[in-house]
Amino acid sequence: MNNLLGAYKGYFEAHTRLATEEAGQVLPVLTISRETGAGAITIAGLVAQRLNQRHKDKDHYPWTVFDQNLVEKVLEDHAIPATVKAFVREDAHLFNLTGVVEELLELHPSDWTLVQHTTDTISRLARLGNVIFVGRGANVITAGFKAALHVRLVAPLETRIRHIASYYQLTEEAAAAYVDEHDSARRRYVKRNFHASIDDPLQYHLTINTGQVSFEDAARLIADAVAALK
Repeated sequence: MNNLLGAYKGYFEAHTRLATEEAGQVLPVLTISRETGAGAITIAGLVAQRLNQRHKDKDHYPWTVFDQNLVEKVLEDHAIPATVKAFVREDAHLFNLTGVVEELLELHPSDWTLVQHTTDTISRLARLGNVIFVGRGANVITAGFKAALHVRLVAPLETRIRHIASYYQLTEEAAAAYVDEHDSARRRYVKRNFHASIDDPLQYHLTINTGQVSFEDAARLIADAVAALK
């Protein structure tokens, strides 16, 4: 938790200044939804680098990516013990009776409660702006934000399997299972918690096929689109 606070100290200090010095200013938000293995985390980092470089000589409120680290921010925001981290997952089963019972017994919050906490944290960070969210239904949560860009990353299945196999040093068979499991989990998460389809193209401003576009070019396209937000 301390590592997270240290890593994002500059982000929160900058936005504290924004709240006092430039009340009413709206900073943009970027959400990235992805098929597993389409390169979302890499691309999100490249986009943040590009956007920050464009303002490196100015009094700039830094762009920050929240992906896996979002879980730790949720735990911090809602004073939840770190032991609960394993339960804050981007998945949803039809009904988790065990989780409900365990919440009643105060063993850990239920899936429903954790999703609500996650949604609250995403909303709060989005109001600060200059933030990039990867997954967690962030495009649905921030759909009402005027200065928000929603991107979907896709790629052919074979390409995504190869990427996952290389990234995690898995066999092709294990990588295929990984892709299927995570894609299915994310579809369930968005459908159950937000009554939306993660594959619905109308939810996104921009869809990029990283099987045809390099990660670097995808980042450039997205950064340019963010810069054009009014």
